[in-house]
Amino acid sequence: MNSVDISASDVGPFAQRLAAAGGVRSLAANAFAEVGLPGTKDEAFHYTSLRSLNRLKFIADSVVPSDAELAALVDNALPSDGSLASATRIVFVNGIFSEKFSTVSDLSAVSFTHGTQEEQHSVADNDLPLVLLNRALGCSTAELEVPEGTDAGTIVILSLNFGNASEGDEAPSFHPHLHVRVGKGASVTLAEMIIGKGVYLNNPVSVINVAKEASVTHTKLQRESADAFHLATVSPVIAERGTYNSFTLGFGAQLSRHEVHAYLEGAGSAVHINGAQLLAGRQVGDITSVITHAAPNCISRQTVRNVLADRARGVFQGKVFVERIAQKTDGYQMNQALLLSETAEMNAKPELEIYADDVKCSHGATVGALDDDQLFYLCSRGIPDAEARRILVEAFLIEAVGLVEVDDVRAALEGALSAALVERIGATAMGDGSLS
Repeated sequence: MNSVDISASDVGPFAQRLAAAGGVRSLAANAFAEVGLPGTKDEAFHYTSLRSLNRLKFIADSVVPSDAELAALVDNALPSDGSLASATRIVFVNGIFSEKFSTVSDLSAVSFTHGTQEEQHSVADNDLPLVLLNRALGCSTAELEVPEGTDAGTIVILSLNFGNASEGDEAPSFHPHLHVRVGKGASVTLAEMIIGKGVYLNNPVSVINVAKEASVTHTKLQRESADAFHLATVSPVIAERGTYNSFTLGFGAQLSRHEVHAYLEGAGSAVHINGAQLLAGRQVGDITSVITHAAPNCISRQTVRNVLADRARGVFQGKVFVERIAQKTDGYQMNQALLLSETAEMNAKPELEIYADDVKCSHGATVGALDDDQLFYLCSRGIPDAEARRILVEAFLIEAVGLVEVDDVRAALEGALSAALVERIGATAMGDGSLS
């Protein structure tokens, strides 16, 4: 199959790489060229502009540290003890599966394969623009299959990304693809950790199939470089009486978007899409979800909390779509935001679209500042202002992290959150943008 002819005006900063796409990638490249990069006129991106991507030309070349540096980063990314320290890990470096730093040989009953997009082109995707971009430019696909009735324990998915030292005219982009299939009655915990350095775009796609009576816990700790762009798409499909329970904690990247398209296809299935964001400076963080109830007696839950300092901007878009067949649906959404400065901004758009007549669906949103009385009480007990603010913010966020049921994974998220709070809330409390 020949490469495609794509004009720069259609695909902006990706023109050079898309024009060189060949094989099965050219189909996705052509499809992406037709829809183009989403803009604020697209309803799903109304609050999140991707215009900043156009400052760069995204190329394939990227920096890869030495093996010694990578080994140190892997060790530092994981807890020194507990189940996560010894858990099987799947490592991506700049979007490409790294056999050297992965421990997939530890997997016994679980099947793991990897290859290029051409080799594993049978993986089904939807037609979302960023997913098409992933299909067109991605060079590494990993597939994980948990057989029927198997408890696979915890598997760490570690993504290490490296870009330019400073923002110039060009930067690399990474497009890893992960497909997870969990068989009937099986279970697995996926602990995803993403860290990086420099200027780059990370556009990962994850497809997760949860079979009848199976259970998946999926957590993500997003600590991309402060100069990076993070645009992730996750598509779980849950069969009869299956459960997909997810939590994402984000405080990295100058622009981040965690987009979930969950499909409850079997009766009695359940999905939990929870998360928290801690943003400062001029960061933009977007958590978007579309939950489709396509069967009766299904449950969906979503709780998202945001803490925004300085000129940071948070976005929450949550849509619950209930098809006519999905009677006895139970859907709930709650988004809460804590603004630490007068210049921080929160945009919330919860949606319900219901075609069934026997449902219980609700949504809510709150936005506020730190409680002055609580802050005064702590300061009156001799606690410094910055420490008092950190305590109140941590109490606000730690409740959300508490939704993670796996002890060691929850502890790792709490540790990362505490470290970020010390750095960000302390700096914010002394800055010009803080409320006092």
